[in-house]
Amino acid sequence: MDDGDDKRERTFTEEIEIAGHQLIARIKELVAEGNVRTLRIKTESGDVFLEIPLTAGAIAGGVVTLAAPWLAAIGAIAALATRVKVEIVRKDDVEPGGEE
Repeated sequence: MDDGDDKRERTFTEEIEIAGHQLIARIKELVAEGNVRTLRIKTESGDVFLEIPLTAGAIAGGVVTLAAPWLAAIGAIAALATRVKVEIVRKDDVEPGGEE
């Protein structure tokens, strides 16, 4: 019998473009969602400014405390950039044999 813990983790990526002054607020919203694995902040041309790996442990406990150094770096990027792209890698737990 299946013990119910047999899940596969699938990831998918999306990209959004936002104004630099909205960057910190949007990053906080994304982290709070809880299913984000990695954030990549890019220039409009696609060059990566900053890549932030997020773990389940960081999301579960004290995100703001753990992310404080990142927020300072993101604030500096936001001050310099008019528009940035944010690439979001999300996780999606899939039950074996389950429908999506």
